[in-house]
Amino acid sequence: MELMQASVQDRGGVITQEDPDRVTIRTRLPAGVLDVAQLRGLGDIAERYGAPHLHLTTRQAIELPHLEAARIVEIARDLEANGTPVGAEKHEVVNVVACPGTDRCKLANIETIDLAREIDGRFFGRDMPVKVRISIAGCPNGCNNALLNEIGIIGRIRPVRTPGLCTGCGTCVEYCPEQAVTIRNGVSVLDESRCDLCGLCIKSCPYRLIQSADRHYQILVGGMSGRHPTVGRELILVDTPEKVIGVVEKVIYWIYRRARARRLLGQQLDEMGFDDLKQRLAGEFGPAQAP
Repeated sequence: MELMQASVQDRGGVITQEDPDRVTIRTRLPAGVLDVAQLRGLGDIAERYGAPHLHLTTRQAIELPHLEAARIVEIARDLEANGTPVGAEKHEVVNVVACPGTDRCKLANIETIDLAREIDGRFFGRDMPVKVRISIAGCPNGCNNALLNEIGIIGRIRPVRTPGLCTGCGTCVEYCPEQAVTIRNGVSVLDESRCDLCGLCIKSCPYRLIQSADRHYQILVGGMSGRHPTVGRELILVDTPEKVIGVVEKVIYWIYRRARARRLLGQQLDEMGFDDLKQRLAGEFGPAQAP
């Protein structure tokens, strides 16, 4: 029992509080999705062990605060049985975040939930020299701040105009948040240097004259939030979920081998050889069609 207690205590999802006899337990919920029975189960576990409330975290997990440290093993067993096991928080791969994606969102360009679960199943909880946060956004709106994660994945799509059929109604102009579309000589014209490949003009065209092409995943590395927010650097564009998982695996291994502890990943990309990694992955996975 003492060995098991120590093992559970060391998990990243067990967070010590100011009161040394109390802990907060963070759960593992890839993409923040759980079924109704699991949600009820968390409420039951919270009541059973005296948690006064539940806390929704910014990384789509649920925390049970103010629990007795002496009962960690019992609580962990009940959480495991509920399908909401103890999560991660230390220098490891933590809860994978995702927006609703094409399952629910009208703006999404890619499926996100199953991809998040697959990435979670392969990499969650791996010990790392630095914390590795992964976020998947279905479109460049980036509602879950994929740009500010150690690994960010963003779904993008290229709009293609149908020659000779545009009515010049201007709907796509009104919808484009980047002001990348204008009407010239009665037809819409796209300034590709301003387009962020969100696909909103495709969805807005009332006559369905803007087609979609080159659906792909933009993968960025080294984003930082917190004290010094920094956008991650583009690593590669790939065109399938399988390639996304392959790239993520390579990046995680690269971080494990090259990163130094006590510094954020985004602070050490150059000395880790980011450009070499970028070139190597481009050769291995092949670039998706770039803008």
